[in-house]
Amino acid sequence: MSAIEIVTCQQGSPQWLAARLGIPTASEFASIMAKGRGGSESRTRQTYLYKLAGEIITGEPMESFGNGHMERGKLMEEEARSYYEFMTDTACEPVGFIRNGRKGASPDGLIGANGLVEIKTKLPHLLIEALLRDEFPPEHKAQCQGQLWVAEREWIDIAVYWPGMPLFVTRATRDEAFIRELAEAVEIFTAELDATVARVQGHRLQRAA
Repeated sequence: MSAIEIVTCQQGSPQWLAARLGIPTASEFASIMAKGRGGSESRTRQTYLYKLAGEIITGEPMESFGNGHMERGKLMEEEARSYYEFMTDTACEPVGFIRNGRKGASPDGLIGANGLVEIKTKLPHLLIEALLRDEFPPEHKAQCQGQLWVAEREWIDIAVYWPGMPLFVTRATRDEAFIRELAEAVEIFTAELDATVARVQGHRLQRAA
């Protein structure tokens, strides 16, 4: 078992980008598990593999794509965390990045010795859907179970927030069958990543010869 390394930094900072450079992270575990049509390779998975390969070869972080929703989420995250702490009477410890071997995660908070929290901001109509559906959002399962796997913790709360709306909070415990499937997918992906890097570096050496 690999030793867990907690990197104290601001998420999105140069130190954070350096800590996660070239390794699969929980925010992209869904991409790693994605399947293409008819059993073909997923384009999303391939693109992520090539981006990580580029990071390893160049030593530079891949460009992070930002949009209005992502920027809004960053601005509201602290507000959402404080509201979650107040509503649940829970103390959260902010964390920058958790690395465990060749995988990593950036949960939005550590809770005690066994818990995590992941904060999402969603527009009111999407938050209403989550409230009425009243289940752990399936679109975030790979990320959140991946965080439990990386951090070696037992449960995670997802808190979905928008100012003026009720806070949606639901908890998931470790899904060991899913985590085994995820671990296998990441292991295969990492082997392909190493092979891709070796092939590209081989081309570079051939050109230099």
